[in-house]
Amino acid sequence: MKLQQLRYICEVARRGLSISATAEGLYTSQPGVSKQIRQLEEELGVQVFTRSGKQLTQITPAGVAILEIAREVLSKVETIKRIAQEHSDDKRGHLSIATTHTQARYVLPSVIKQFIQRYPNVVLHMHQGTPTQIAELAAEGVVDFAIATEGMELFEDLVMMPCYRWNRCIIVPNDHPLCELPELTLEALAQYPLVTYVFGFTGRSHLDQAFSEKGLQPQVVFTASDADVIKTYVRLGLGVGIVAHMAYDPILDSDLRALDASHLFEDSTTKIGCRRGTFLRSYMYDFVQIFAHQLTREKVEQAMQTPSREALEKLFVEMELPNY
Repeated sequence: MKLQQLRYICEVARRGLSISATAEGLYTSQPGVSKQIRQLEEELGVQVFTRSGKQLTQITPAGVAILEIAREVLSKVETIKRIAQEHSDDKRGHLSIATTHTQARYVLPSVIKQFIQRYPNVVLHMHQGTPTQIAELAAEGVVDFAIATEGMELFEDLVMMPCYRWNRCIIVPNDHPLCELPELTLEALAQYPLVTYVFGFTGRSHLDQAFSEKGLQPQVVFTASDADVIKTYVRLGLGVGIVAHMAYDPILDSDLRALDASHLFEDSTTKIGCRRGTFLRSYMYDFVQIFAHQLTREKVEQAMQTPSREALEKLFVEMELPNY
């Protein structure tokens, strides 16, 4: 049994049983991947995957159990490498992050700039995706950190730590009737077609909840995961935009007006986290604290040692979070 074989079966499972996508992602050949998987199955005496012709169709019950342990083995191997690297050169290595477009576009640039200035020999990798994709990448050890706001129930296997609170604003053309209201209300918003985030992205659940509690049915006519796309369609007159307040730039978006909506919707909390048991190198602790100043190394170490999600919530219950 080879580590390479374990890596192949885990990657195949992660990529929807696609041999071609696995080969492309690992910079190898499809026949090479297939051969290594076959050799592993022959050695084990069981099939990890069922097949229809040359196509993999599903993971066998034995394969499910094997994959779970294989991921643990690969995680331990990565930990061994990190320990060695930390002792040989604590300012050189890799850091992988999975997050949404909003975080990548509006929050992380200044964080990453500061981090690179401090650690020029650390190579950064950023993956953008849905909360589900982000959770999977972190849980499978593909990335070091997950940064997300929505879908916290997807991150049960991760140690997720609160970073900051934020709210929304309403984006409209400068001459829109909503600009004339003495106070913005949900009832007023419900009279217009809305352009906002896809459900599951960037605090969308709090938006839907607010309308529901008022017995209102919002007219959502267009959704996107990218705030810049939402603003584009507001400019085209498709509807009133609802985006994270951080996504509005008074200079770049001077043709639009941002109306504060923090009194209409509950605050959302963005969190950062990683797999429990992950060995964090010194620069990883520093990245977390650059992103969220209150998350000191001591606090992160405490969080990583908490035995349950309930204990984790208690650890941070009295922590004061900044507003973005």
